[in-house]
Amino acid sequence: MELPKIGNIAPNFALLNQANEVIQLKNFTGKNKVVIYFYPKASTPGCTVQACGIRDYAAEFQALNTVVFGISPDAPVKLKKFDDKYDLGFDLLSDVDHSTADSYGVWGLKKFMGREFMGVIRTSFIVDETGRLMKILEKVNAKTHHDQVIAYIKGNI
Repeated sequence: MELPKIGNIAPNFALLNQANEVIQLKNFTGKNKVVIYFYPKASTPGCTVQACGIRDYAAEFQALNTVVFGISPDAPVKLKKFDDKYDLGFDLLSDVDHSTADSYGVWGLKKFMGREFMGVIRTSFIVDETGRLMKILEKVNAKTHHDQVIAYIKGNI
């Protein structure tokens, strides 16, 4: 699978969040910038650091008129536990069948400790208010993800 192209309309999705509510990307067109970040698994060390970074900078994202969605293959019940444990305060979306990850080109072959398997490749997408892809961040560093995203948005307002 390949990544969508910068300048194209971001692939829409309709996914359940941690409260079992359906969230659709198209509902934010004309209203907000959107950061969509794909992460492998809730409550793992790297994913927790990444999510807590977003949580800790929520006021900056709000000031930049930006909504953040974290997407993983976890079920909504696991996402709720993750949100409750760390008081994340933003929508975590369940992509159990990885169809959204496929449409964004981030479901692929991974290697860990000599083992190969299919999974989510940690990647972020920044979508402008018109629904077009502004930026794709590949090989995201979980510790500095929030800084990268905020710096990009501030530099491209």
